[in-house]
Amino acid sequence: MDQVQTHYEVEGDALTRDDVQALIASQRLPLRFIGVDFTDVDLSRLTLDRAEFQRCILLRTQFLGARLEATQWKGCRGAHAVFEAAQLLEASFSSCDLNNTRWQRAKLAQVAFTGCKLTGANFSHTSSLGLSFSETRLNSAFLPGMSFARTTLSGLDFSDADLSDADFRKAEFVECSLAHARINGARFTDADLRGADLSGFRLNDAKLFKGAVISRAQASMLLSELGLSVA
Repeated sequence: MDQVQTHYEVEGDALTRDDVQALIASQRLPLRFIGVDFTDVDLSRLTLDRAEFQRCILLRTQFLGARLEATQWKGCRGAHAVFEAAQLLEASFSSCDLNNTRWQRAKLAQVAFTGCKLTGANFSHTSSLGLSFSETRLNSAFLPGMSFARTTLSGLDFSDADLSDADFRKAEFVECSLAHARINGARFTDADLRGADLSGFRLNDAKLFKGAVISRAQASMLLSELGLSVA
């Protein structure tokens, strides 16, 4: 029995905005881009729902206000790409390098990032209900006000990130780093921080973690600046 075709494939080429618009207009099926170079291409406000991007180059690509619901992104390189105000409901990103990308005002409900690099990415003012990260670098990222409440955070590097006013209530940290992160106004009530690197925080910062559970080793680190040790 012939396999049902689910996507129209476009492989190994450099495409322009006009090329993509022509594909959208001519194809009934969602598009699957494999190894396509979109460097510096402006795809703002195009409708690409259910499209797949595999091993694509997205350097400085513009997706401003684009419809990208249920899209899949695998092994893409997209430093400085712009996803501002894009609609990404239920999209998934795996093994992508998206350093210094911009996501402000994007709709990211139920979006999943797995094994990605998001160093310096800006997620300010996003709609993020159900957004999840796993085994992902978020160092120096901007995540103010984001909710991670009641979730298990596994393999996340938040070092030097802006987590101001973030919600970590009842969250569990597993092999994570909060080293030197900005956490003013963040809430940690009933959070389990025993699996987090708290390097860079001093004893007078401990009040920022009010209500959280920490390990004896972490308590010793915070007390060490006073010359005290935990027996």
